[in-house]
Amino acid sequence: MISEQEQVRRDKAEKIKEMGIDPFGQRFDRDAFAIDINEKYKNVEHDEFENIDDRFTVAGRIMFIRKMGKASFFSLQDKTGKIQIYISINDVGEDKYNLFKSADLGDIVGVTGKVMKTRTGEVTLKCLEYTHLVKALRPLPEKFHGLTDVEERSRRRYVDLIVNEDAKKIAFIRPKIISCIREFMDKEGYVEVETPVLTTLLSGAAARPFITHHNTLDLDMYLRIALELPLKRLLVGGMESVYEIGRCFRNEGMDTRHNPEFTMMEAYKAYSDLDGMMEQTEKMFKYVAEKAIGKTIFNWLGHEVDLSKPFKKISMIDSIKEKTGIDFTDKSLNDCLELCKEHDIFLEEHEMQYGHIINKFFEKYVEETLIQPTFLYGHPIEISPLTKKDPNNDKLTQRFELFICGKEFCNAYTELNDPIDQLERFEAQLKEKDLGNDEANDIDMDFVDALEYGMPPAGGIGYGIDRLVMLLTEQDSIREVILFPTMKPKE
Repeated sequence: MISEQEQVRRDKAEKIKEMGIDPFGQRFDRDAFAIDINEKYKNVEHDEFENIDDRFTVAGRIMFIRKMGKASFFSLQDKTGKIQIYISINDVGEDKYNLFKSADLGDIVGVTGKVMKTRTGEVTLKCLEYTHLVKALRPLPEKFHGLTDVEERSRRRYVDLIVNEDAKKIAFIRPKIISCIREFMDKEGYVEVETPVLTTLLSGAAARPFITHHNTLDLDMYLRIALELPLKRLLVGGMESVYEIGRCFRNEGMDTRHNPEFTMMEAYKAYSDLDGMMEQTEKMFKYVAEKAIGKTIFNWLGHEVDLSKPFKKISMIDSIKEKTGIDFTDKSLNDCLELCKEHDIFLEEHEMQYGHIINKFFEKYVEETLIQPTFLYGHPIEISPLTKKDPNNDKLTQRFELFICGKEFCNAYTELNDPIDQLERFEAQLKEKDLGNDEANDIDMDFVDALEYGMPPAGGIGYGIDRLVMLLTEQDSIREVILFPTMKPKE
């Protein structure tokens, strides 16, 4: 059902067509953007413009109109911002002025004009040539209300970007952040690669997959849940330092921190280890914050986070002891099970193991308390199937996660490169799958074969790019940093 306003706009489009003008425009060459003109002349005094004859051609969307008989003002918005336009019948002629007077908010136009400044001090283009480009057939949301419904803002991001300056700012900052990450990684000697999105095996993370079907091969396949194993194969092949920034897919819940498709970066460096990954991560976070945003202190989830200070390091067992007084170092499985009963911690059948119990205690008592950047290391072997064992404690692994404001930002390992140990870990995962853990990994025999050719000692890490963008843009919801988040269909 077309509204009255929409019908009026359609009628105007027809009249424009009758004038021999395409209502939806042709190529238009511009030579300037709003921000450049505003910045160049913002400090020039009004009277000085008598001696300035600078002319520019701009294009964009009409966001404000004040019609006043034979002369009017309107604002034109391009990707950089807004610039005020003064248009007069004496400068553009009657036909073009009447064409302008039929314009609506949201129409896209081109203007060639002479720069000036109004008595109120606003940099303005005096329109000398007016070009209709595109008739907007739908009205924009009301100026002071915009798209206030969060769901609607995510569904109609194209409108959100028009009327919401913050949304547009984030849309441009995100690629800048990713560009700075690439710049950092390239300087560190990494090579960016691409690996398959479709896979026949679940590997690289504990997560439920999206399943699809390859018709030609008559084969069920998965959208990748992580980037890990193909990248480690490249270490075997001698590429030594590789990274990939790519989409991953997990068939799980949606909330303010999770989207079913999301962006990860995984990186693997031969001859490095856990400490090397810590050093790299701390350097990268500071580099990207300073280069992309220009600061290192951020307000996020109600906390002030300082990326300039050294990141804290603490083991998982010590962090639990710090909060509860319980030391899991020498606890037997029976002791651990009794502690679960005492602390009302429920275990699934496949979680009746030392490592899973420690992880449950961490999640209940510690995770949400890690506010400033904290490297948490010393994860139990049961929850780290691809990680090298701790040489000092075979119940633990050489792994860390970075937590900020109680949220995980990355996961890193000293990579497991022993093919015999790796096969045993895969087989243990298979047993968990049989016990009902549908997030357990499959056995990737080709990866075991690759390790048998010899993979150099290495450090590896996976970063949640969306979450990093959330921190650096100080946004509480992942939907604000993904242009088109997954949404439940409208009824």
